[in-house]
Amino acid sequence: MEIREGKALIGGQERSDVKIHYEDMGNPDDPAVLLVMGLGAQLVLWREEFCSKLVDQGLRVIRFDNRDAGLSSHFHGQRTKGSQVGNMFRSLVGFKSPSVYTLEDMADDAAGLLDHLGIDRAHVVGASMGGMIAQVFAARHAARTRALGVIFSSNNRALLPPPGPQQLLAVVTGPSPHSPREVIVENSIRVSRIIGSPGYPSTEEKLRADAIALYDRAFNPQGIARQFNAITGSGSLLRYNKQITAPTVVIHGKADKLMRPSGGRAIARAIKGARLVLFDGMGHELPEPLWDDIVGELTTTFTEVS
Repeated sequence: MEIREGKALIGGQERSDVKIHYEDMGNPDDPAVLLVMGLGAQLVLWREEFCSKLVDQGLRVIRFDNRDAGLSSHFHGQRTKGSQVGNMFRSLVGFKSPSVYTLEDMADDAAGLLDHLGIDRAHVVGASMGGMIAQVFAARHAARTRALGVIFSSNNRALLPPPGPQQLLAVVTGPSPHSPREVIVENSIRVSRIIGSPGYPSTEEKLRADAIALYDRAFNPQGIARQFNAITGSGSLLRYNKQITAPTVVIHGKADKLMRPSGGRAIARAIKGARLVLFDGMGHELPEPLWDDIVGELTTTFTEVS
């Protein structure tokens, strides 16, 4: 499968222009699907084989690195006050926190990428933080949203159950960014085990190969903190949920302890007509044995577009 790649220059930012690195596959004349990845995650976590399954359904697939991740622009040296855990608990009770940028900025990056590619409308699918960005996109850019897919995410409304402590600490803590490569890789393997799918465990060899590939492609731990603050800086997304009119499917793993299923249920309740699909044994990842099922649920929703 041919993969076209490039960088989209997103203008209009106060501090600087943002370059978004993307990969584009499938027939350019087919309906587009924009895949939005999560906290600190790179576009390659939308696995090429998963994307190929969407292409086989007659879809053009675009995956990209969010700002502060992968090969897109990094906001080096820009920080906000407060700890990540403290900001998260402020968010849990309904308060916003300071941030370098917000989910709204990241949703507008996605719209700018579509502009760059000359795409008027797209199906928008987001995972984890990417699901939050997708919700904001579907409200702020409603006319450009054909259908919406939200995978293991939340609308961050006040008083939702918090993440599991072990899972949260695994994501927001870790070795010094100046640690040797092997230390960073071992920590990445550990995190993957903690947040992964108990019903679909990965082999040690696969986890290690993935961790090495991600580290060698790009390593930007400071970006994770800024992206986390974008989540707490945007607060509850209920106001956006109420504006969404696109056909919506919410997909969640019953075994996800990082982004608990209550987050998915909250989204499905808040978006009119949204459909909720829960998978046994699935944690905070897209297990390969479920790819056909997940693609099936997404394309079922895509066909609801008038």
